[in-house]
Amino acid sequence: MSLKELSPLASPLSVSQVAQLQQFASELTPLQQAWVSGYLAASVGAASPISASAQTQPGNTLTILYGSQTGNGRGIASQLAAQASAQGYAVNLSAMGDYNARSLKQEQLLVVIVSTQGEGEAPDDAIELHKFLASKRAPRLEQLHYAVLALGDSSYEFFCQTGKEFDERLAALGAQSLLARVDCDVDYQQAVEQWQQQLLTAVQPHLQSSAQVVAIDSAKQASASAVFSKQQPYEAEILLSQKITGRDSIKDTRHIEIDLGESGIQYQPGDALGVYFSNYATLVDELLSSLQLDGETTVAIQQQEYSLRQALTEVKELTQLYPGLVQFWAEHSASEELQAIAADREQTRLFIKHHQLADLQRLYPITQVDAQHLVDVLRPITPRLYSIASSQREVDTEVHLTVGLVAELRDDILRYGAASGFLARAQEGQKLRVYVEANKHFRLPTEPDTPVIMIGPGTGVAPFRAFMQERAAQGITADSWLFFGNPHFEQDFLYQTEWQQYLKNGQLSRLSLAFSRDQQQKIYVQQRIREQGEAVWQWLQRGAHLYLCGDAECMAKDVQQALLDVVVTHGGLAVEAATEYLENLRLQGRFQKDVY
Repeated sequence: MSLKELSPLASPLSVSQVAQLQQFASELTPLQQAWVSGYLAASVGAASPISASAQTQPGNTLTILYGSQTGNGRGIASQLAAQASAQGYAVNLSAMGDYNARSLKQEQLLVVIVSTQGEGEAPDDAIELHKFLASKRAPRLEQLHYAVLALGDSSYEFFCQTGKEFDERLAALGAQSLLARVDCDVDYQQAVEQWQQQLLTAVQPHLQSSAQVVAIDSAKQASASAVFSKQQPYEAEILLSQKITGRDSIKDTRHIEIDLGESGIQYQPGDALGVYFSNYATLVDELLSSLQLDGETTVAIQQQEYSLRQALTEVKELTQLYPGLVQFWAEHSASEELQAIAADREQTRLFIKHHQLADLQRLYPITQVDAQHLVDVLRPITPRLYSIASSQREVDTEVHLTVGLVAELRDDILRYGAASGFLARAQEGQKLRVYVEANKHFRLPTEPDTPVIMIGPGTGVAPFRAFMQERAAQGITADSWLFFGNPHFEQDFLYQTEWQQYLKNGQLSRLSLAFSRDQQQKIYVQQRIREQGEAVWQWLQRGAHLYLCGDAECMAKDVQQALLDVVVTHGGLAVEAATEYLENLRLQGRFQKDVY
C-alpha cells in the first residue's frame, strides 16, 4: 500500500492526520515516496531496535552492503533500501566496514554496491570484507543469491575493479548471481535506476512482502537525517574569497569562507564539502566558435530543455575527458593519430590526464556534429569534494575551504580546473550549491589525550586547520605535531600566523616545515619525517594517531615509504613486519588518509 492509498479506516491515525499525510504524499514523486517510506521505517527501527533475525525468517531479508569513498555508493544503497522497504521487504542496510564478514554464511540474498579507488583499490569501508572474501577463511556460499553494482571512472585504468573482484569471488565461492553485474561510469544515474528496477524484480521470488520494519543499521542516520545532499544541495553564499599565497608564488591558493545560513547543516572535522560549479563563459564561447554551433540552439537533457550555451555552462562537463569521448572524437575527426591514441588504453589515460575538451577540438577538430549529439556524448557535471578547513565549534554556521587553483599551460593556452577556477573567480555574495560529504574514516581520536601527527603538504593542510580549531575549542592540550610543506616559506606558508599562534599557546606541540625550493636541494615532508624518525616512532609507541592528507599520486606514496623507513630504522623491524605494523595502525584507526 502506498502513502496515497492509505485509508482512515485501516490506520491508527486520525482523519485529519490521514488527510494531511495524503496531501503531502500527493506532492511527491514515486522516488520521493520510496525514500519517505524508508525514512519512516528506519525511524521506527531506531525507536524500537529489532534485529533482522527477530523480524523475519531466514531468507526473507535483503542485505545491502555498500563500500563508498565519496558517498555515491551509500546514496545508491540507501535509495535501493527505501524502494525495497516501500514494497514491504525487510532490508538490512550496512556499510561494509560495519558488517561482520562471518555473517555471510547466514545470508541468502545479498546486494553489493562498491566503488573503486586509485589503482584498482577498494574504498576504505570495503577493505576488510574484500580481504576476507579473498582469503582462505571465506566460507562456501552455495546458499547465497547476490547482485553487484560496481562504481568507477572509465578514465582510470582499473575501471570498476573492486566490483569485478567482489563478483568473481562470490561466484567462485558458489554463490548464484541474481543478475549480471553492472559497471557504472561517472554518469551513472540512468544505469543505476534501470539496475534497481531489475534487481527488485529479480528478488521477488526470494522474498515475501511483509509489514515488518526495515532494519537499517549504520546507514540510518546518513540516509534519513540529512536534508541537504548531493541530490539536493544547499544554495549557500560566499562570504570571503582571499588569495593566501604570495604575489610571486608559483601557486594560487585561496581561503574561502561560505555561509550555511539557516540550513542547519552540520559537519565534523575530517568531512568534505561537495561544490557544484559552472563552466567558465570564455571556455564555452571557445567551444561554440570552434564547433561552429549556435549557443541558442535548444537541446534536451533528461526530458528538460536548455539552450546549448546553458547546457555547456551549467550541465555538462567540459574539463574532464573520458575514454568514450576520445573514441567519439577519433571517429568523427577521422584523425589517424587520435584513433591510435583511442585504441591504446595507456595512451588514452595519459591524453585524458593532460587535455580538456577544448584541447581535443583544437588538436583534432570536427565540424560535423550537431548540438544535441554533442550534449548526448558529454558527461554531466559532477560536484568536486574539498576537505573542510574549519570546525563548527569555531565558525558556527560557516564552512571554510582551502582551494588550490588548478592551471596548466598547454601550447601557450592556460587551462583551468573547472571547480577551482569557478571558486577562484567567485565574488563575495555569490551563491553556490553545496552539501556535506561525511568521512568517518578521517576523524580525531575519541580520547582527547591521544597525541596526533598530521602530515599535510600544500592544500592537504586544510583538514588539520579544522582539527586544531576543534581541539582548541574543546580545550584539548594533548600533543599535536604538524608536518607541512610547500615551495617557498615567504610565499606559500599557508595559515602561517595561525600555526604560530597555536605553537605559542601550546596547542600545537611541534611544527616541522619543508619548503622545497628555498635551497638548492629540494626538501619535502618525507625528508623531514625521516629526519625526525626517532621522535615519530616514540610518538607512535605512545599511541599517537597518524593522519595524511593531500596528493595521492606521488606525495602519499613517498610519505608512506618514509613512514615505513622510520618503523624499520627506529622500530628495529624487518620490512615485512614494518609493513604489517603500519597496516595494523590502519586497522586500529590510528593511520587515516584523505588523499586525492
